[in-house]
Amino acid sequence: MRVVAAMSGGVDSAVAAARMLDAGHEVVGVHLALAQSAATLRESARGCCTLEDAGDARRVADRLGIPFYVWDMAERFREDVVEDFAREYAAGRTPNPCLRCNEKIKFAALLDKALALGFDAVATGHYAQIEEQQDAGAAGGIRRELHRAVDEAKDQSYVLGVLDADQLARSFFPLGDTTKPQIREEARRRGFSVAKKPDSHDICFIADGDTRGYLAKRLGERPGPIVDTDGEVLGEHGGAHGYTVGQRRGLGLRVPPADGSPRYVVSTDTTTNTVVVGPEELLGVDLIDADHLRWCGPAQAVGVELELGAQIRAHGREYPARVSVGDEGGDGIPARVRVRLAERVRGVAPGQSVVLYDGTRVVGSATIASTGRA
Repeated sequence: MRVVAAMSGGVDSAVAAARMLDAGHEVVGVHLALAQSAATLRESARGCCTLEDAGDARRVADRLGIPFYVWDMAERFREDVVEDFAREYAAGRTPNPCLRCNEKIKFAALLDKALALGFDAVATGHYAQIEEQQDAGAAGGIRRELHRAVDEAKDQSYVLGVLDADQLARSFFPLGDTTKPQIREEARRRGFSVAKKPDSHDICFIADGDTRGYLAKRLGERPGPIVDTDGEVLGEHGGAHGYTVGQRRGLGLRVPPADGSPRYVVSTDTTTNTVVVGPEELLGVDLIDADHLRWCGPAQAVGVELELGAQIRAHGREYPARVSVGDEGGDGIPARVRVRLAERVRGVAPGQSVVLYDGTRVVGSATIASTGRA
């Protein structure tokens, strides 16, 4: 099989490429140039996509003896990930750019280009597993399922929950059966210079990790009130887009609560430019309505109710849930889900993704539109 190995310049994608080669595939390494003005050297372990990363990926490809190319997808990344991120915050939602990058770039733009060039599949260094099941209704009689990785601390199935059945059929995740320490040791044995390279963290295009500062530069300062649930003004903010549900730090409230208990952001409204704060007990929700529904495998029928697990953050807990499938246009096409959690969960914000699991199998994902209490 002819496979494009997406090589970020890190240790995970390096070992993934090596394992695909060991498995007998014809492998070509591709580094995605996503930054429009990549720095020569990384300033911290947070960022990625620098010239240094491209050089690290090329050195691994040379050691493996495979062809290596850099594909420029900076403009597509800017529009589909960076600008989407800013638009979502401007609208008062809290997006996950890693899911959007997987949906729009790595398993759409990259995969589409690979297929157009005659390749069969894409391999990445994500920590997740593909399992194959007999299914007479699937192409070739085999259905591919996405499952959690064996390394729970590194499991990335959440950010892959946006993949559909066709994308899964052409994807490989060679690291899913291995822990991160074992991957680093394997990289050392293979003589890869990236064996001890730090992982990138947080949002790749915000290298210093200061999301609020980044949004202030992108969206501008827009002072407005911070109020309690009764409407009393407690302080001022520089823009409602810089706050998210569940936030406690950096509120700068002028009026302390009478009982001395901490206050949290319970809602934001970018239309009125208002941030509402309240006590911790107001944060808990157990009802989620979500749209932008994507099935990671066979689609479920409208009207069906499922007993599944729901995960709301990339490395958060999985909660038991009852999931009802609905359609927005009344045309019988699944388009949204209502998720009833078995317990109340704090800090759930519109714009986040809820990923649904059946055991270790990823069933699908959706974007949270609203929350409430059953």
